[in-house]
Amino acid sequence: MFLFALTWAYISKALSATYMNAMLTQIERQFSISTSIVGLINGSFEIGNLLLIIFVSYFGIKLHRPIMIGVGCAVMGLGCFIISLPHFLMGRYEYETTISPTSNLSSNSFLCVENRTQNFKPSQDPSECVKEMKSLMWIYVLVGNIIRGMGETPIMPLGISYIEDFAKKENSPLYIGILEVGKIIGPIIGFLLGPFCATIYVDTGSVNTDDLTITPTDIRWVGAWWIGFLVCAGVNFLASIPFFFFPKTLPKEGLQDNVDGNENAREEKHTAKAKEEKRGFPKDFFLFMKSLSCNPIYMLCILTSVLQINGFASIFTFKPKYLEHHYGTSTANAIFLIGLHTSLPVCVGCLISGFIMKKFKITLKKAAFIAYFLFMSECLLSLCNFMLSCDSIPVAGLTTSYEGIQQSFDMENKFLADCNTRCSCLTKTWDPVCGDNGIAYMSPCLAGCKKSVGTGINMVFQNCSCIRSSGNSSAVLGLCNKGPNCAKKLQYFLIITVFCSLFYSLALIPGYMVFLRSMKPEEKSLGVGLQAFCMRLFAGIPAPIYFGALIDRTCLHWGTQKCGAPGACRTYDINSFRGIYLGLPAALRGSSFLPAFFILRLIRKYPFPGDMDSSETELAEMKLTEKESECTDVHRSAKIEKDRELKTKL
Repeated sequence: MFLFALTWAYISKALSATYMNAMLTQIERQFSISTSIVGLINGSFEIGNLLLIIFVSYFGIKLHRPIMIGVGCAVMGLGCFIISLPHFLMGRYEYETTISPTSNLSSNSFLCVENRTQNFKPSQDPSECVKEMKSLMWIYVLVGNIIRGMGETPIMPLGISYIEDFAKKENSPLYIGILEVGKIIGPIIGFLLGPFCATIYVDTGSVNTDDLTITPTDIRWVGAWWIGFLVCAGVNFLASIPFFFFPKTLPKEGLQDNVDGNENAREEKHTAKAKEEKRGFPKDFFLFMKSLSCNPIYMLCILTSVLQINGFASIFTFKPKYLEHHYGTSTANAIFLIGLHTSLPVCVGCLISGFIMKKFKITLKKAAFIAYFLFMSECLLSLCNFMLSCDSIPVAGLTTSYEGIQQSFDMENKFLADCNTRCSCLTKTWDPVCGDNGIAYMSPCLAGCKKSVGTGINMVFQNCSCIRSSGNSSAVLGLCNKGPNCAKKLQYFLIITVFCSLFYSLALIPGYMVFLRSMKPEEKSLGVGLQAFCMRLFAGIPAPIYFGALIDRTCLHWGTQKCGAPGACRTYDINSFRGIYLGLPAALRGSSFLPAFFILRLIRKYPFPGDMDSSETELAEMKLTEKESECTDVHRSAKIEKDRELKTKL
């Protein structure tokens, strides 16, 4: 029952984490912030976790662990609710556009009009943008994510230590594998909830969606991200309820049938040991820290994990953005494809891995070699993604010239040409249209269009002087499509993702068991917490921030807020984006194999502290005590019988 409740908690926390990651692009557009700030918001979860992880991992084992896990789930629900608050506190989302949604035009500012005298300026000074209430609403998301991270703190270390304390040694890998499946079921639900919310307009019910000039494939589209966070809040609150009804300790699995009548003695021993630990907790805390820091296998495991998570977090955090900009798919479709091609392979891999370790009783030395070669195979396979590159969408003045000649990333952008010089166009607006010639333009005005037909998303622009084609020189709303060749490369990318996810999940359980068995039983709770602390401090927090900052450096055109300040990035240089997205994680994860290699060398020389389970030792001691008592009873009964015979004779 505890495993079932903990799996549900894993599902709820994984659902919240996956949905948060899926909605990062929506949050970026909603609040008009840069990718580096989005990385800070994503890393704020780790900041909240970091504040409590060491203390919860060590002191939590001395308190009521199930109740602490239940409180943590409730706090996670509160954090998700706070994240959704900005939608109810701020006004409607106003995307960057100059196009009127109706045919009854009060202004033709988005068309090419020669000798225009009207001068377009921002409604206020850009420095005043910071003072607007809307511009700081993303802080609610930041604070809510910190609170969500604080609530998640006790679930993993206390839950795993609870299972390790009261489960058989041979059953522990299977139980942890089931928990890993819970981590996958949550993302599956999150990857279904994310696309559903992303296809619903953020202000649905309060605006007429027929008047919109953008579609879900547009870079300015914002889905109803707040709905999913309300769902996550409810799920986390429900997950907290069962933990308030579990006892502080459970009978050791497998000892009930073998040593009947000794439960009370074992419980008294456990209670006395707990009291002894409570009396000297400051002293043994530092002793445990010293023991762990002097454990070479444990420290190398942490270094390997930090390097691996630096690469993995960077890939996973910005994967929807990469698919959207590189392969031209919508955000909702990108989220769905990621979930479809990662969740099931990881789920199957974790189950198979845990079952094989239990069935064949694989030793920890063999498990270390299996994990090493599976991780290496996964990293080598992921390098094939470098060959699956798509050309960037030609945008006049950004990636190509108005004559259709491709420009490099370093060349100076020339938004104006002979065909639109007399149109008095704004060069900072982003209202992209796709011309008949296959080239996109940042606005109908910059395309030289003098006439529009239709309303909303069906609007067509005609008589465009910059579009040189055999037709009527017309353009439609939105960027041009990538083409069928890019769609095929996306399929190959997703196939590689399936195999990489499978190899990664197969290596996950053996690698984690090597980590757990590298510690003494009494050090496991603190050791798991210390590992989580290091991963958050050196990987979870900085990785999204510096990775987002590097992605910002590849931006070709920044959006413009209503007051004139720069907003979210609208388009990137594809080649530079791909080099950073694939190259940096490959370097980080490749460097992790050096400490992993030293782990394999050390395993041959040093015995693992966790190889001999404390429960087996205790069971052996109890059986030995029973035999000794039986032997003593036999001698004692023989002596009593002899005394009776002597008394009878007398």
